Amino acid sequence: MPLTAYQTQYKRRMKRAISQRASADKKARRYAQLLADALTLGSSAAAQMNALNQLYNVDVSTQTLLVHDLQQLVTPAQLTGTLAQSTPGEEVVLFNQVPDGNGGQPLPDNPVFGELITGLSFPLSTPPIKEPTMKAASAPGAPVGERTVQEAETAVQPHP
Repeated sequence: MPLTAYQTQYKRRMKRAISQRASADKKARRYAQLLADALTLGSSAAAQMNALNQLYNVDVSTQTLLVHDLQQLVTPAQLTGTLAQSTPGEEVVLFNQVPDGNGGQPLPDNPVFGELITGLSFPLSTPPIKEPTMKAASAPGAPVGERTVQEAETAVQPHP
């Protein structure tokens, strides 16, 4: 039994949404790992700065404000623990057969699904086109573009 337009629309929209979800998951994993690495590097740098401060009897800040605030919010161990508890593609996706709703007709396009709304056309208002004006030359016979002033004036004058 072939799918109706309604069911085909569901299948197309669901495939796109699942693809976006997988892409977001991949990016979140990559950025979480990068953040964990950056926070670990920040801790290592802070330890080195602290040792230098004590060794040379100076007081240089051991962390930037951003790294300090991020380490207050989350630790590298928390990030790696969260990443270890989840694996890519762990959510099994099964396409359920959607009942034939809406009389088999597809639903209207929706921007939420990356679709352009069609059917409404608005005329584009374009600004009026300005006619090009010729600049007068200071002396008769002086070139204006490819013409002289006399040629330009005779081209504009009406014929008798």
